Amino acid sequence: MASRLAAALLLAVVALLTSVAPLACGQAASAPSPAPAPPKTITAILSKAGQFTKFLQLLQSTREAEQITNQLKGKPSNGGLTVFAPPDSAFSALPAGTLNSLSDQQKTSLVQFHVVSAALPAAQLETVSNPLRTQAGDTGRGKYPLNLTADGSSVNVSTGVVNATLDATPLYAGDRLVVYQVSKVLLPWALYGPPVPAPAPSPAESKKKKKATPDAVADAPAAETAAGTTTASAAARAGGTPAGVRAASSCVVALAAVAALWWAI
Repeated sequence: MASRLAAALLLAVVALLTSVAPLACGQAASAPSPAPAPPKTITAILSKAGQFTKFLQLLQSTREAEQITNQLKGKPSNGGLTVFAPPDSAFSALPAGTLNSLSDQQKTSLVQFHVVSAALPAAQLETVSNPLRTQAGDTGRGKYPLNLTADGSSVNVSTGVVNATLDATPLYAGDRLVVYQVSKVLLPWALYGPPVPAPAPSPAESKKKKKATPDAVADAPAAETAAGTTTASAAARAGGTPAGVRAASSCVVALAAVAALWWAI
């Protein structure tokens, strides 16, 4: 009797396991795959690399770190970003007051000058078009030009104010973010360069200026008339009589003679 009861219980357990197993397997098969890891932030990358404390402070105080993160969350079609990060030693080499003299907006422009709106892998550094446009904007003369010149394993970076070197091996290289270490703080011409002299006038403008002088002299007839009047007056004062005055005097003398003859008759 006990053996029959044990056998019945065993059969019940087997039946239960058989009915539950497909359900468990189905649940395991339909379980969602883990979400991809979010892209690393510029703050996390530089914090892990170390020796970028000063640049991180600028990124955070200007809120450019937040802007970079938001841009990386945008559409993949925007091409990604490249950041040129100067280490703490580059900031220590700056003359005293170099950063403290800047306004908040100028500090933002300085940080943006270290960010390019495109993910540039190492192989592409040799083929970039100079001047390279950064997020600081205008690359014109005296503004924010940035020029890269590849030389073997290193890349020369020129701003017109400083020359730095870029390690061609990036600190971080992802699909949409590339971070390089640059040997110096990239000081833009717009903030630290000498004033740009005004461009020389074009040949057409020079001709216009030369024509302006004869035009001004052409208004002289009035002065000449006045001078003529003055000359006549001077001649009268000197004893000379104009022709019109002499003719009028002759008429008066003739009339006086005729009147005298009439009264005599």
